[in-house]
Amino acid sequence: MTTNSYPLLSRVNDPADLRRLSRAELGQLATELRAFLLDSVSKTGGHLSSNLGTVELTVALHHVFNTPHDRVVWDVGHQTYPHKILTGRRERMHTLRQLGGLSGFPQRAESIYDTFGTAHSSTSISAALGMALAARQRGESRYSIAVIGDGAMTAGMAFEALNNAGVADTNLLVILNDNDMSISPPVGALNRYLAQLMSGQFYAKARDMGKNVLKNAPPLWELAKRLEQQAKGMVVPATLFEKFGFNYIGPIDGHDLDSLIPTLENIKELKGPQFLHVVTKKGQGYKLAEADPVAYHGPGKFDPSVGLVPPSTPQKPTFTQVFGQWLCDMAEKDQRLVGITPAMREGSGMVEFHRRFPGRYYDVGIAEQHAVTFAAGLACEGVKPVVAIYSTFLQRAYDQLIHDVALQNLPVVFALDRAGLVGADGATHAGAYDIAFVRCIPNMSLACPADERECRQLLTTAYEQDHPVAVRYPRGSGAGVAPLAGLEGLPFGKGEVRRQGQRIAILAFGTLLYPALAAAETLDATVANMRWAKPLDTELLLSLAATHEAIVTVEEGAIMGGAGSAVCEALNAAGVTRPVLQLGLPDAFIEHGDPAKLLALQGLDAEGIARAVRQRFAQA
Repeated sequence: MTTNSYPLLSRVNDPADLRRLSRAELGQLATELRAFLLDSVSKTGGHLSSNLGTVELTVALHHVFNTPHDRVVWDVGHQTYPHKILTGRRERMHTLRQLGGLSGFPQRAESIYDTFGTAHSSTSISAALGMALAARQRGESRYSIAVIGDGAMTAGMAFEALNNAGVADTNLLVILNDNDMSISPPVGALNRYLAQLMSGQFYAKARDMGKNVLKNAPPLWELAKRLEQQAKGMVVPATLFEKFGFNYIGPIDGHDLDSLIPTLENIKELKGPQFLHVVTKKGQGYKLAEADPVAYHGPGKFDPSVGLVPPSTPQKPTFTQVFGQWLCDMAEKDQRLVGITPAMREGSGMVEFHRRFPGRYYDVGIAEQHAVTFAAGLACEGVKPVVAIYSTFLQRAYDQLIHDVALQNLPVVFALDRAGLVGADGATHAGAYDIAFVRCIPNMSLACPADERECRQLLTTAYEQDHPVAVRYPRGSGAGVAPLAGLEGLPFGKGEVRRQGQRIAILAFGTLLYPALAAAETLDATVANMRWAKPLDTELLLSLAATHEAIVTVEEGAIMGGAGSAVCEALNAAGVTRPVLQLGLPDAFIEHGDPAKLLALQGLDAEGIARAVRQRFAQA
């Protein structure tokens, strides 16, 4: 970054520098920050639309509040690139989401300004309330601020936190970043004035004085309360947030520093829980992202002067696309099928299904718990629900998976996208635990397709069952094995031998079958494509144990409690003693980076598998 390109931004190395700028300079800073952000993300890839939409809000927050003494918690964290740039990480933005580089989300270990690690939605109010009450308990004077989007506000956890916070009597500010609407200019100017008035000390003191006087005259007091409610209705929309015990302020234009800064300054002087409603636009300042914020939500590298360009050569279908096509085909065949997503239509490959079967498509918002129990209710009535959900997000509905689906043995199919390592999104989004947490639940089954063809076939097999079944598959493309056109399934709970070798039997669960096959060529080992983590193909396992000296299990999931553990349990139950080498993800959170590099670092590429086998079984 050259100082000529960004003269003001180059002077801001932390928020203290920002707070020394004049109001006029802050506007220029926001312009430079947006330009730097666009240039930076276009070189690295990452979340763009949401970050372009929070530039002014980020500037205003760090200008008004004494961060990091005052705590700011960013819900989800998609929108924190401006925050990172302004808090001493500008020169490292070229490493964003790369191995050893900056995380794409807030991370406490990365900076003292990242007060709470986020990436899953709807946690900010709970965390900020905890910080606010901790400050009160310790006698410290500070503000705690939760910045949450309108999508994240749909989750039950956000309302649980509001319910608690409204009676907590502490200095908590919840900022609703509403980017699903716009304010027309004539209304915006009026809203700016009225929102500042409502947040100011004059209004608060006058209201409190009036309460004290009128409490002694009950009829007048009731009249005054009704008049106040009517007056506030003309100034700001009556909201349920006031019913939770918050002082509601807004909506105000989230791109207007002359509105944001005075309002935040007024709020800073108020006591008790405050709720500020700001309206922003995704992709603000970059016309292409404004026009298509979904496409620019998380783009790869691109030329900002040109925009996103479709790839020149045909791409292999991703597992997500394979699922989306299967869903449409199965829905065409079976009128009972419905598709459910917790606010991940694009990410889960359901756009075409929504277009073709709108009456059988349910987006329940960011509400994973509700999604699972909703599916259970549908299944009770003979409907066939398919819940498309990321592995990492099913973790949020674990009780519902056990209690509402499995305990009642309901035929719900769970399409678990992003199983295994996910690359740039890192530990918060890695699907490392689903094998372990699904296989221990009675009535549940779990399929692990090795490639795109098996993914489609095993989805069909799962759908044909009369009990709950999950099918796990990774992000992106696999071996490139083209799916078959029909809807034929594979045998339930059965695997196959893919390579016959000597002494060592490698049991592969999922897409690591292919590096296992490559490793087996150098080892002359047998390779089995197990396909199912539960039920385990014990017949195949015991056959291999009887004809081989040792067993190696390979999975892109946590070793602890995973498919390798299932193999050990089955051998032990059968009274068979064989050395077993379990390869998979270690007992550690694996950070962001290129997926192939991350797998290699964990020894889960062909070379790593062969090396581990030789080290354990030296004579091989």
